[in-house]
Amino acid sequence: MSSFIDYTVNGLVVGNIYALLAVGLALIFGVANLINFAHGSVYTFGAYIGWAAVTFLHTPLPVTMLIVFVACAGLGVVIERVGLRPLQGKARIAPLLATIGLSFVLDQLVQLVFSPDPRAVPSDLPDWRLAVGDGSIGAMDILIAAVGLASAALLYVFLRFTKLGFAVRATAQDREAAQQMGVNVDAVNSAVFAIASALGGLSGLLVGMYYNHIDPAMSFQATLKGVVAQVIGGVGNVPGAIVGSLLLGLTESYGIALLGTTYRNLFAFVLLIAFLLWLPNGLFGGRATIQSEPLVGSFIAPSRPIRLPRWAVAALALAAFALPLATSAPYLLQTLTNAWLAAMLALSLTLIAGTAGQISFGHAGLLAIGGYASALLALDLGAPPILSIPAAGLITAGLGALLVFPAFRLRGHYIAIATLAIGEIVSLVILNWEGLTGGAMGLTGIPPLSFLGQDIFSNRAIYWLCLAIVVSLAALQARFLNSHFGRTLRAVREDEIAARSYGIKLDRYKGLAFAFGGFGAGVSGAIAAHLYSYLNNQTFDSQLSLLALTMVILGGMGNVLGAIVGAVALVGLPELFRVAAEYRILIYGVVLLLLIRFRPQGLLGTV
Repeated sequence: MSSFIDYTVNGLVVGNIYALLAVGLALIFGVANLINFAHGSVYTFGAYIGWAAVTFLHTPLPVTMLIVFVACAGLGVVIERVGLRPLQGKARIAPLLATIGLSFVLDQLVQLVFSPDPRAVPSDLPDWRLAVGDGSIGAMDILIAAVGLASAALLYVFLRFTKLGFAVRATAQDREAAQQMGVNVDAVNSAVFAIASALGGLSGLLVGMYYNHIDPAMSFQATLKGVVAQVIGGVGNVPGAIVGSLLLGLTESYGIALLGTTYRNLFAFVLLIAFLLWLPNGLFGGRATIQSEPLVGSFIAPSRPIRLPRWAVAALALAAFALPLATSAPYLLQTLTNAWLAAMLALSLTLIAGTAGQISFGHAGLLAIGGYASALLALDLGAPPILSIPAAGLITAGLGALLVFPAFRLRGHYIAIATLAIGEIVSLVILNWEGLTGGAMGLTGIPPLSFLGQDIFSNRAIYWLCLAIVVSLAALQARFLNSHFGRTLRAVREDEIAARSYGIKLDRYKGLAFAFGGFGAGVSGAIAAHLYSYLNNQTFDSQLSLLALTMVILGGMGNVLGAIVGAVALVGLPELFRVAAEYRILIYGVVLLLLIRFRPQGLLGTV
């Protein structure tokens, strides 16, 4: 009984923390129709501002909370004014991707200022426990509950009884009508971002105090938990966000009690997928129709793509193959080999997102499936890499399409959330399936690349192998895009309703797109596994998915050559200039923001 009470208290406390995040996300979605992926970065920023205030200024807790509240509110205003307001009137994918770029920038700035090392957040609360039955409640539990309840009450009063609150509700209900009635929607947006960011920053501070631990990498998981709570309660619904957060906190706490801490996040994402499939509008979202905009398809910017003549493309390929003959510099060849591996991933995503119009934020999961499939075939069955790598590509193609298939009926932000959750689920299954994957310890001693029984250790040979696969995949994909299959995928991207009316089976073609794309991603992950000789659940993290999307946008959505150019530019160039290596993620974020703002069609144009 004592354990039950303690787990319940813990679940409610964690749920209150999630609620501060989810309420902010709900406010932003209601007013701006946007899932703010930078919200977790504000949460991290608040945690570190609070740590700095306590450590260097020795502020008491109320003053620390006030400093965090004001600082994060100001950051929210800057995010809305500088990063998102210039994108008003553009397709919904543009500000969504901008928030991803902002999260890259903010996370890297926090890391550069405070260092990557985790920090302990001291607390001046008394160290006592209040007995409740056979369990107990501490001072920190009461503080978090009080902050959650007070925030909910103040937010209710603000939305119901203030003039600005009326404007927020009017803008959320119908932005254009509110604007016609004289509501300053820009001021409303700024106010909402300020409130949401202030609550997110407080959440970060409270988490740091509760667990006595903060680090720069905590932002992404925080965003995901807020999104999960939102979907459970109903996207954009503030009361639903609170209820969804409490349910999520309790589910995680009871799940830990049953199966252990490693299953904590798995419960959250399985719950998310269940709601997306069977109750996508959440507990309080009513029966509103899921938005029908395909999101990525509508982001294809009108442009005249740059088409190089075949002889020029052939000359570039020959020059790339001849490079190792001109130089044997190991660092240069290794860097470009990494770029070719990234190009395989980018080719995979540009087919799915650019040509088929199906956004995928979980592509790192496909890399992981391919890497583990090839490693297990080699370790357990003794398969040579020449067989295990293509077999891993086929396994990834099948599993990738199968995992995403239930999400094909979703649209808009929901498909993005679903693919992100699927990628996380793959990583968590790898972590917990110890009998197959080795769990957190991973797989070691993966055989190196070999051909006809001869191990391949030469940098030149590995370079040529990866480049040959990239060229083969690019040629095959270009062939697909110029066929009936490619034209059908573009029809699905442009207008699903019209495509369906012409007899196109949408699920079949979306599944084929994910299968073909999954093959390329699986091959890339498999080669990486043999090069690294070690894999664990963190080898291919979610940041790789966002990096792949940046490559695709940089080169041009749906552009085969553009995907390769984007991969070389984003992976190769920062490595070649070692002075910028520390700022790599910052560079990715800035590049993504500049592209969305000034060159949405990419360097070579969309196709």
